[in-house]
Amino acid sequence: MTGLGYTLPAAIAVLVVCLAETVVLRTGLFRRPAYWLSMIIVLGFQIPVDGWLTKLHAPIVIYNDHHISGVRFPLDIPIEDFLFGFALVTAVLLAWEPRRHRRADRKRTTMS
Repeated sequence: MTGLGYTLPAAIAVLVVCLAETVVLRTGLFRRPAYWLSMIIVLGFQIPVDGWLTKLHAPIVIYNDHHISGVRFPLDIPIEDFLFGFALVTAVLLAWEPRRHRRADRKRTTMS
């Protein structure tokens, strides 16, 4: 198991998204309780669905063992799935931030 095919891109995706937020965009997303609540909600759905898809005794999705780290938790879910999930959800929320600010600005202008 080298992990280069899936583990490395998953780790890089998390790093890129975190750097985008903390260095470039600086939206404050990581400081918002609503963000972390949304991540808990995502996990609440991801774990049963991903666990069912990747269960080792009857998998629907099969990973090449040479491309993952081999760490599976819980329900046989490759840890890389959580990394990609975090990166994807966070990237989408970061992409929505400018629209959220424009909308708030428009509300302020119409109220004054």
